[in-house]
Amino acid sequence: MPVRRLSKLSRFVLAASLGAALLLATGCSSLGYYAQAAHGQFSLLAQARPIDDWLADPHTSERLRGKLLAVREIRRFAVEQLALPDNGSYTTYAQLQRPFVVWNVVAAPALSLTARKWCFPVAGCVDYRGYYSQQDAQQYADGLVKEGDDVQVLGVPAYSTLGWFNDPVMSTFINYPDAELARLIFHELAHQVVYAKGDSQFNESYATTVEEIGLERWLQAHHDDKLREAYKVFAGRKQDFLELLLKYRSQLEANYEGDGSDADKLRRKAEIFDALRAEYQRLKVRWGGFSGYDRWFAMPLSNAHLALVGTYHDRVPAFRELFRRSSSFPDFFTRVKALAKLDKTARNEQLDRLQENVQPLHSAAK
Repeated sequence: MPVRRLSKLSRFVLAASLGAALLLATGCSSLGYYAQAAHGQFSLLAQARPIDDWLADPHTSERLRGKLLAVREIRRFAVEQLALPDNGSYTTYAQLQRPFVVWNVVAAPALSLTARKWCFPVAGCVDYRGYYSQQDAQQYADGLVKEGDDVQVLGVPAYSTLGWFNDPVMSTFINYPDAELARLIFHELAHQVVYAKGDSQFNESYATTVEEIGLERWLQAHHDDKLREAYKVFAGRKQDFLELLLKYRSQLEANYEGDGSDADKLRRKAEIFDALRAEYQRLKVRWGGFSGYDRWFAMPLSNAHLALVGTYHDRVPAFRELFRRSSSFPDFFTRVKALAKLDKTARNEQLDRLQENVQPLHSAAK
């Protein structure tokens, strides 16, 4: 049965009511932050037009037309083959005048890799604080730096509203290769199926598992050797980069947990980040000069850069094992929903048991 779609007016009323509830729950000090969030979301929805309209528009470029057709096919595959939601998400397109849809501020103490958390009434506690304006994000980040935190301002091409709204396709990611488009859409739709409030690692590792398995099936369904080979190269580089980060995250953790003065730990921290930069340059040579991760190194490296690495990957082996035990995607989603209903301690105990006999990704890091 198709999901009932809200009119624009109904969406506005719903969002306005939600925004008012958020403000009342958090107090006047958060007024500015929630105001920019509400304005940003409304603006995004207002700019989105149905993909069919873009395809019918004679002014739509052939490149954009081709990418929108690819999205439509990916969206159909997600519903028919992966049991992901059949709703209005990714059936519209918004042409934005900025490189990212939001900028997330990530922060961690100078001698810790534990990310700061911000708590919200609907999403619970998360490891970042999002802004629709890069300037606003940087201003908030600068305040955290003055307080002594390591901070990263990270541009984000897409996010999920968890089904509250029909998320649009955006110019911030439409030009990704088709396999990357599929991966991103599968990941964001997965968040609409299951979400555990206040548990970023659970949510992101689960969605990463759906994206990976979904993409494997999507590539198998496309008898295109060139497409599969291109993604194999991309995935290999991504794996190399992840292992590089996990290697140095482990060294930093050992440094912070070890003996020695804070001054000694700060000195060693600087040495570890210098070694990370140097090894990345050697990795680029092995990749034939591929520079796709240079932006990650554009800002001075800090704990904030590495604080969330495990959020997206540490629990993937457990979720893959759970999928192996499931009879189908719907069965898998039912099992994940059951985990999400547990308290965090019980949830982690079950994930630990699933992961006991699976080699974690970071153990392969050299």
